[in-house]
Amino acid sequence: MKQKRHFKIREIIREKPVETQEDLAVELRKEGFKVTQATVSRDIKELRLVKVLRDNEHYCYAEPERTSLSSVRLLKMFKESIISFTSAENLIVIKTSSGTAPAVAEAVDTLNWNDVLGTIAGDNTILVIVESREAVKDIIERFEEIMR
Repeated sequence: MKQKRHFKIREIIREKPVETQEDLAVELRKEGFKVTQATVSRDIKELRLVKVLRDNEHYCYAEPERTSLSSVRLLKMFKESIISFTSAENLIVIKTSSGTAPAVAEAVDTLNWNDVLGTIAGDNTILVIVESREAVKDIIERFEEIMR
């Protein structure tokens, strides 16, 4: 239940401005979650949500930017390990150097792009599941930009 609630919280704060814990509790209740302010407070801490200025008017909850040192290392691994990209329908297959696919997949996940639904990594191959066929070209272009 907690995982579903956390997933819903992320979805809510991406879709609409949420300024207070009570606002978030109200939105969760609308979605069928029975929550208290204390539960919402714990969820905010666990998700490490931060308040950011939205639309130059209000401070609202958002997920933190992923610019930590580990993210920098993962992006470096991404640049150094990629051999090729190919796609079919809404899927992208990334070939990497042997043994580096899990770290490269983590780098892709860390980018937190809305069109990327998730990744699956083997030893030297990653499957990137993209929301739609139309978004695949854009995602590949973004990958290529990172490679430069």
